[in-house]
Amino acid sequence: MSKTIRRAVIPAAGLGSRLLPLTKATPKEMLPVGDKPVIEHTVRELVASGITDITIVVSGGKGLIQEHFRPNPALVSQLREEGKTVYADAVEEVGELSRRGHITYLHQQGPYGNGTPVLNAARNFGDEPILVLWPDDVFVAQVPRAQQLIRAYEATSCPVLAVMPMAADDSQRYGVPVVKEDFGDGLLRVTGLVEKPKPQDAPSAYAAIGGYVVTPGIIDELREETKRWYEHRTSEIYLTDAINAYATAHAVYGQVIQGKWYDTGNPLAYLTAQFAAALADPEYGPHLRKLADELDGPTTPA
Repeated sequence: MSKTIRRAVIPAAGLGSRLLPLTKATPKEMLPVGDKPVIEHTVRELVASGITDITIVVSGGKGLIQEHFRPNPALVSQLREEGKTVYADAVEEVGELSRRGHITYLHQQGPYGNGTPVLNAARNFGDEPILVLWPDDVFVAQVPRAQQLIRAYEATSCPVLAVMPMAADDSQRYGVPVVKEDFGDGLLRVTGLVEKPKPQDAPSAYAAIGGYVVTPGIIDELREETKRWYEHRTSEIYLTDAINAYATAHAVYGQVIQGKWYDTGNPLAYLTAQFAAALADPEYGPHLRKLADELDGPTTPA
């Protein structure tokens, strides 16, 4: 199996139900964080990490994603004629991302769950390892999260999970890896995942977050999981279940990601990500900090 990862999957078929009614007409992947929709942050991370083949798995109502990345020469030309060079360059550069990442789109088919889009896309990849990144996570890091995962795979030739340290009270929000061995530099041997355990039952102090290197063995487990679903029609198809099944007899690793993670999947997390991006902006940040100080200051007595 190749040690070079050039392909990635972004599952973008979810309903975004935790953000309703905001996501009733607008895909959650197109909500802005800073001056970019959240899925663009993921695409940029992949392209910056050397990925040259990105499959975005979508469902009905996600046409805005394709429109966003589709090159628009007519708009660029109009903007240049009007002297709006900065805007023209920005629109052109987003379209260029589609070419550099060779973005293709696939409509999700099969049972509900985050493992189904991975299985849909993997049919085109043969025995190649692939990256899977969720489109509602934003990472701010000197070395992109995707590149950190790729390096861990190159060192191990095994599936890799992105993990980060967590507060004990947060264990009931995440899948928590069972860590067998720590090799240093953030590389962990993992033997399974426990979904949302109580703090006293958490097998480690790490949370599994949105990032995976998936190998053909994991895809085989997804196929078996899907086959069982069609026989019994119960539950959903989860990527973590396939990883758990694979880890019972094969090596799986976790890579502690260096950087800051922003989840945008619920209202508070989304507002936090948007606020952090705004404060970090060199142009807007100082004004917003001043506004926050004014709003937090003493009120004038009536």
